[in-house]
Amino acid sequence: MKTAMIMLAVLGGTALLAGCYDSAEVTVHEPGEYKGTPDPLLEDDAESRASTLEERFNTVQTDR
Repeated sequence: MKTAMIMLAVLGGTALLAGCYDSAEVTVHEPGEYKGTPDPLLEDDAESRASTLEERFNTVQTDR
């Protein structure tokens, strides 16, 4: 029984430490080059974009 408890503690500790693993890969980004998906909001004209952003802001900021 004691051996089983020790093995369980070792396995539990190993599982906890495995969650702390961080890959050693380095991501190098090109300066000034955005590689994400394009923002659909930028396709709108300035007036439409401003009203959409104001609507988003008011939806989130009403509790403050």
